[in-house]
Amino acid sequence: MNPDLLLVFVKEPSPGQVKTRLAQAIGAKAAAELYRLLTEEVLRRTAPAGSEYRRLLFFAPPQACPAMASWLPGETLVGQVEGDIGARMAAAFEEAFRRGAQRALLIGTDVPGLSRELLIEGFASLEDHDLVLGPAQDGGYYLVGLDRPQPALFRSIAWSTPSVLATTVERAGVLGLRVRLLDTLGDVDTVHDLRREWGRLAPLLAEREGLRRLGEC
Repeated sequence: MNPDLLLVFVKEPSPGQVKTRLAQAIGAKAAAELYRLLTEEVLRRTAPAGSEYRRLLFFAPPQACPAMASWLPGETLVGQVEGDIGARMAAAFEEAFRRGAQRALLIGTDVPGLSRELLIEGFASLEDHDLVLGPAQDGGYYLVGLDRPQPALFRSIAWSTPSVLATTVERAGVLGLRVRLLDTLGDVDTVHDLRREWGRLAPLLAEREGLRRLGEC
């Protein structure tokens, strides 16, 4: 069994529960549909070729298991724990290493530039680094990878602020971790993000009457 494990955080695509900042501009229903399509595309682009790594989907909310299994058949689903995003990420890594992982990467589903090739680079980085991070254009990160649990890395971080990446790198230094940074990518949380990533998103939305004009917002 391959010791590399990809962890993906995913939510049930319910209107009003996903992409709430974007929903303020395009409406809750359109934002939820966009989230669903983006999630499906990210999962397609990051699917392993053969047995090069395994994949676990950590979903929320906990009661959504039947809906998630119906939406994403064939995936291994694990409910996210309660708590802030830091607590949930720390718990996901604990679960990954409990399941025998030697290297684990964690991603979300709102970065259309993610690819399987980038994940392979991330896993390879953990051969001679303790922590790998994929910087996001908003000052956070779209990917975090570890070769062992590091719960202290995720504590007392001001999540959803432009200082997340810098604070995490600083924390890694205090913990004595060797850090590798991957290429910077953009996520999709606002109308500005939507316009910036429109070149990647337009083909996904071309057949969706209610979404294909979003790039004009």
